[in-house]
Amino acid sequence: MIRVTLSLVLCSVCLPLAAQEQPARPPITGIAHVRIYSTDLHKSLDFYSRVLGTAARNAGCTGMVRPCFIVNDRQQILLSEAVSAPPANLLVEIAFATPDVVRMRAYLLAHNVAAGPVTRDISGVAHFVLHDPQGNSIAFVQLHPRTVFTAPAGQISTRILHVGFLVEDRAAADRFYKDILGFHLYWHGGTKEDETKWVDMQVPDGTDWIEYMLNVPPSGDRHALGVMNHIALGVPDIKAAMDQLLKNGWKPGEEPKVGRGGKWQLNLYDPDDTRVEFMEFTPVQKPCCSEYTGPHPKP
Repeated sequence: MIRVTLSLVLCSVCLPLAAQEQPARPPITGIAHVRIYSTDLHKSLDFYSRVLGTAARNAGCTGMVRPCFIVNDRQQILLSEAVSAPPANLLVEIAFATPDVVRMRAYLLAHNVAAGPVTRDISGVAHFVLHDPQGNSIAFVQLHPRTVFTAPAGQISTRILHVGFLVEDRAAADRFYKDILGFHLYWHGGTKEDETKWVDMQVPDGTDWIEYMLNVPPSGDRHALGVMNHIALGVPDIKAAMDQLLKNGWKPGEEPKVGRGGKWQLNLYDPDDTRVEFMEFTPVQKPCCSEYTGPHPKP
């Protein structure tokens, strides 16, 4: 009887210790970079540097991917040349910022998520890569302090707001992004009031978000998939952004409009039909379908 009682006491001590050994998730503060395939680097360089006004660089690019475009001191757009037949999804990789990649990797492994080794690039930036349930390449990056960034005069935006990508299985995506990583719903909507085609999931420790693009056949043409697999850049004034785009040599296509989420937006397309969406930070009218449930980003 004494032995049984002692065993129960020991087990009651062991359980909290085991729980303490489970690694906690470190913060996920935002989008660190987006990597996009290009089938013609010369044309893509012209679009991202001249039209969007971001400066192309060969140094300071995360993971030694060159060229890159420095959006701000913590966010980049990277280009990778598609040397053979390009894949249907030209969105190569999405990276999230965390202050501790070693702890983040340990956390994911403890939740049975396969993750590659932590490596450092030539700039000393530590990162590792895994794949989400959709098969997208996801990186976690531990940024280090950079010199103060000054945007070129013609740069349209200094903020990546969100990255959208096709999702075939929302439940599987939620298990990964919501249940494991801690992302939370920001807004959802569709072309009809009772329809959900877009689900915005905000990072747990910031205001950037990812956007599930639902109910879309993965066998669409390049333009259709480029609309779905896209990036969004924040601007304080969509009309001022359009004026600067025209000064940068952009040939007008779509007109600015208030989207279903109540925010002004303007869609451009790079030479490979990947959509680059400009969006104001806050809504100007009531959104359709659902209310916002997270804080709006700031410039």
